[in-house]
Formats: sequence, C-alpha cells, structure tokens
Amino acid sequence: MTKRHGYALLAAIIAVIVVISGAIYMGAASDIGSGSGPRNALRNNPTPRNSAAPASVGTWVSTWSTSPAGAEPGTETNGMAGRSVRNVVHVSVGGTSARITLSNLYGQQPLNITHASIAVAAAENDAADTAASAEADTMRRLTFGGRTTVIIPAGEQVISDAVRVGIPQDSDVLVTTYSPTPSGPVTYHRNARQTSYLAEGDRTEDVTGTAYAEQTTYWRYLTALDVLSDESSGTVVALGDSLTDGVTSTDDANHRWTDILSDRLRTAPASGDAADVPRYSVVNQGISGNRVLTDGLGLPADNPSGLNRFDRDVLARTNVKVVVIDLGVNDILRGPSRIDPETITDGLRELVQRAHARGLRVVGATLMPFGGHRGSTDAREAVRQAVNEEIRAGKVYDAVVDFDKAVRDPYDPRRIRADYDSGDHLHPSDKGYERMADVFDLEDLKGSAPAEL
Repeated sequence: MTKRHGYALLAAIIAVIVVISGAIYMGAASDIGSGSGPRNALRNNPTPRNSAAPASVGTWVSTWSTSPAGAEPGTETNGMAGRSVRNVVHVSVGGTSARITLSNLYGQQPLNITHASIAVAAAENDAADTAASAEADTMRRLTFGGRTTVIIPAGEQVISDAVRVGIPQDSDVLVTTYSPTPSGPVTYHRNARQTSYLAEGDRTEDVTGTAYAEQTTYWRYLTALDVLSDESSGTVVALGDSLTDGVTSTDDANHRWTDILSDRLRTAPASGDAADVPRYSVVNQGISGNRVLTDGLGLPADNPSGLNRFDRDVLARTNVKVVVIDLGVNDILRGPSRIDPETITDGLRELVQRAHARGLRVVGATLMPFGGHRGSTDAREAVRQAVNEEIRAGKVYDAVVDFDKAVRDPYDPRRIRADYDSGDHLHPSDKGYERMADVFDLEDLKGSAPAEL
C-alpha cells in the first residue's frame, strides 16, 4: 500500500467514526425530556443547545422544586400577560451551572415566554437592595433550545438550557419570566411560604428590584431548579401534604422540616460517626390537603393524589436517590367518617413498589396526632393508630421516621405537644417542624432499594 493510499484509508476511517459518534449523540439527545408527567415542549423540536452549556464537572441534582397544584383563580383570561413574574426560591445545595423547569400543566392555551432569567438574590447589605434585587454579576438570560423565546403548549412543561452561574448553597435565587400575551389559567403553587414579586412590563433582567412593587405568596410557572453540583451526589424527594408543604411555618424563614433536614445533611461532619451520611440535596413536593388515594377536582385534577402524581413529582426529579413519604392524614380527616386503614397502607405500599422499581430507597413517616382538630373523632384516631402500627412494624417502608412519637404530647398522645403545635392542633409550629427534622436518622437515607421488602 502506498503512503497516499494509507492516508486515504485513515481519512475514511475517521469519517466513519465521526458519523457514528454523531448518530449516537443525536439518539441520546432525542431522549431528553422523555420522562413521565407533562411532556417537554422541546422534546420533538430539536434545536442547537445553549452556547452557555456547562464545561465544568459535577453531578446534576435538583436543588429546589415544587409541585404544580392547580390553576390560579382569577387568571382564567389574561394569565400574567404584560407582567414580569419574579419567583424567589431557596436552594438546598449549590452548583456551577443551573437549569429550570417551567410548567403550563393547568393552562388551557399556549404560554408564550419571551424572556426568562436567573440570578442569585442580593444579600441586602446595601440599603437600596430589596428581596427582589439580584447580585448583578450573577444575572443570566435563559434560553430554551438555544432561543430566548419558548412557547409551552397547554398541559406541558419545558426545561431550559443549562447556563453557567455560581449558585451558593443555602441561598435565595430569583427566577423571572415575562409573557406579553394572555395565556389563560396560571399553573401555580399556592402555599409557597416565600415572598415572590410582580412587575409591570418586561423587567426580567432588572437587577435593582425597584420595579417589583407587588408581593405574592405564590410560585407561578416555575416547578424545578437543577444545579450541576460538586456538593451533592443525589436528590432526596419529600412527598407529602401540608405538613411537608410547611403550612403555618414562618414566611421567608425556611423553617419547613425539609429545609432543616437539608441543613443537617449539608453540615454533617465529613468524618467520624457521620462519615457515612450521604451528601444529598432535599426538595419539597408537598401539596396542602394532599391524599394518598383521592384527587381534587378539575381536569387535570387540582391537588392530584400521591398515587397519581408520583411519577411527575418524584420519579421525574433529577438524580433521585431517596423518597421520604409523609401522607395519609388527609385520607383520614377528609375521607369517609370511617375509612379502612388497609386502604391507606395498601396505597402507601404501591408508592413504595413504584419507587423500588426505579431502585429508590423509601423512608416513611408515621402519621402525626390531630386530637383537638375540628375533624378529629375517636373513629379517625383509631384509623391513625392502625396505620401507624403497620408502619412501625416495618410492613410498609424501608425505614421509618417516627414523626408521631417526636411531636406528640406524652400526657395526651392523641394531641401534638403544646410547644410543637401551631395552634390548630394539626400543623406544627416552627419548633415542631424543627423537631420533625431532628429525629431523622441520616444514615437511613443511605443505600438503594432492598432486593425484597
């Protein structure tokens, strides 16, 4: 073989390798957004990726998320047309790049987002800073398939391109969207326990925050924030009702039990007795009033049951390792006057089986006392006790966190202890939420699903 022929053969081999590599890349890219739940609006519309995609290494995890819980009342016609929506969210772990998920699940027409941004909230060290102000050097314009504009069809969601931005752990992040046209019902999460903001016009990249004159306690459109992190190797998802949603906890203080659990995981020593504590982020998928078995009203259902939203709110989160389930109280309080406890535990076992099918470990909570609450009866208390007996016996979950024992009054176990009670005899005070997080054995979050429960 001559040297010229050898070069020609080598060039041909390289060309074949390039073609095969390109085919593999395109095949992998076509799977993005193929998880269950609302379809990704970009899934069937391949476009160039964002040039700001991360070059650094790390693990993609969810650092914040919330469950779309329904359509916001009063937005049926115009949605948020002509207004900038600045969602303020508190992240679990930090990272070097970020991406978001926007949902139009409860919309009845396409949602046209023409501008979106992400930034770290200002530290408010300057008197001119407000909670809606951004650290100027962190402001980033977001793109979707390489474009700044995205149309999200009704019932679907979209994931942004990754953008390089330093997100500090345990910080507030601002995610802002602008839609110029009426879009109908707004997909939202009502009990945010966090103040977010609205401004007239497109103020998406306004770092001062002065235009954001209207405050809101809702999160709108935004359902997830992922980061490329070297601090975390996976995500813990907490699936629950108002007790997980943090109802009655102090606004803007991050006193939900999930926030405090996140703090414990982040600050656990890296050596000694806690050396085996996993480095996980924690995200909150609580919906006030949520039940294991029964949906709310509407189509799609407002407040879908734990069974119906499990794929969307748990399995679709990024790099999930562990699920913590705290559901069942509303099945007792809002269901028939005497529900069969086996119906509840069978529903919980189905959630566990679906988690195990994905290799996920499941930690489950006992049901907390509600004595003194307006829905409390002797019959309902008997159901709670029966469900807890099954849970404590190890017949439902891989591991158990005993919220009931942690917060109950030792002199009247049917009630929450007075200093842990918010006053409604159902939801904890800030001190009660802290107690719930403190009783977690962090090592229970280690490992994967057992071969057989």
